[in-house]
Amino acid sequence: QVQLVESGGGLVQPGGSLRLSCAASGSIFSINAMAWYRQAPGKQRELVALYTSVGSPNYADSVKGRFTISRDNAKNTVYLQMNSLKPEDTAVYYCNADIRPRPGRSYDYWGQGTQVTVSS
Repeated sequence: QVQLVESGGGLVQPGGSLRLSCAASGSIFSINAMAWYRQAPGKQRELVALYTSVGSPNYADSVKGRFTISRDNAKNTVYLQMNSLKPEDTAVYYCNADIRPRPGRSYDYWGQGTQVTVSS
């Protein structure tokens, strides 16, 4: 069984920073990609940042230049450094990973979500 556990959410003032972490554990053969999504009240879940095994990270236009995704392969962990936070960044942030638990096909896994609230 594979689990994704997120941490690092909270309340921050506009202009502030937060760093989210997501650690994958369990039966893991390889990880193809790890990403962060978010869902604000009344809105659809949207991709925030994606880190694949190849190429450069991808970001939503709304967070480019403010958010940075990084990955520690040795720890099976992905991070999201969020700077210059705005009230519109308020949402539940979800970690997502495409993981092979054994040689063969990969599966999509989700974390439980962590609340980020940007407010004065």
